Amino acid sequence: MNPRKNGILCLLLVLMCGVLVLSGCGGGGAATPPATPPAGGSDEPAAGEPINVGLNLELTGSSAEFGLSGQNGMKLAFDKVNAEGGVLDGRMFNYIPADNKSEAGEATSATTRLVGENVVAILGPMTTAAVLGSIQLVTDNNIVLITPSGTNARLTVNEDGTLNPWIFRACFIDPFQGEVAANFAMDVLGAETAAIAYDIVGDYSGGLAASFKQTFEAAGKTVVREEQFSAGDTDFRPIIENIKTAGPDVIFVPAYYTDDGRFVLQARDAEVTVPILGGDGWGSGDMVGIAGAENMNNTFYVDFVYMDDPSLQDFVSEYQAAYNRAPDGFSVLGYESAMMLVEAVKNAGGTDPEALRSALENLGEFTGISGTMTFDPETHNPAKTAVILESVDGVKEFKQIVEPK
Repeated sequence: MNPRKNGILCLLLVLMCGVLVLSGCGGGGAATPPATPPAGGSDEPAAGEPINVGLNLELTGSSAEFGLSGQNGMKLAFDKVNAEGGVLDGRMFNYIPADNKSEAGEATSATTRLVGENVVAILGPMTTAAVLGSIQLVTDNNIVLITPSGTNARLTVNEDGTLNPWIFRACFIDPFQGEVAANFAMDVLGAETAAIAYDIVGDYSGGLAASFKQTFEAAGKTVVREEQFSAGDTDFRPIIENIKTAGPDVIFVPAYYTDDGRFVLQARDAEVTVPILGGDGWGSGDMVGIAGAENMNNTFYVDFVYMDDPSLQDFVSEYQAAYNRAPDGFSVLGYESAMMLVEAVKNAGGTDPEALRSALENLGEFTGISGTMTFDPETHNPAKTAVILESVDGVKEFKQIVEPK
């Protein structure tokens, strides 16, 4: 090849590459990466841009049944809204799941990850301890958090009475739930004495136990024995013997279904026949499979909804069609927490953090699939009904509805 011609060709190639590079940089200026919007969505996205929502849930670990049920309900709600055209100018909800592994520390890590995804809101966690692990981060980043089923009162209002302004919930709170259980024990079961066994590890169980005791004793009744255990314990026989010796009319065990299932099984094996009561932690998971259907007779618990309620049957059908399994109360609360956010986005006219927070705070009367609830702007808690369910040969049956006071 002629060296002169080869040199000319090389020069032409260099010049052409230079033109291409300059044109690709916008006329010779240095390339500038697009700005990353701050956490919490303080720069309002353009019309039609997806709305990122974090789902911080217990997808594995001891409370996975709660998280999976809640996630299914959330997804069903968002998918339905998206299928109907989204909100505002056709903006769709994009949900981003994060597994907190049923641990408070992991919930903090999951929140950190979701903040990095520029979410405008977080739904979940489902459990009190995991919500507590998320409060500081969402507060620092001005991101609203709606817990479907975190019932501890101090999630939204601190012990000193100050409000956690970015935390909301779709469920009733422990004081109401403990009061419902205590009144049922006295008014329906005729109990004069009670024993309480609760999980010392988590805030949920202790909060319910304290509320039950306060209500029961305020009515002149007697708590004859209090026992403690740790989540994951497998041998409840020593504390059951202590309770049996005390001879209570009822036993209140407000923990989660795995521990309570073992407690019921071992109590019946020890020939403890008195009624055993629980809280909403009994409402998901295979407690009957753990305790045995016959052993579950004469047990009662407080739940958010009764799934055979005629008003819920459209939801039940849609849920079963989507997931090939039956929904539970946590599925309902997951769905309703998502719809609370949808309503707030509409009312706020977008996803500006302060506008969204204000819209949730002033939601007022909200009709969910489980009924109408009224939100208190000073506590971020809804006033809503509770139900008492009874286990009859392993099948949940409606016993009583309790209206909020």
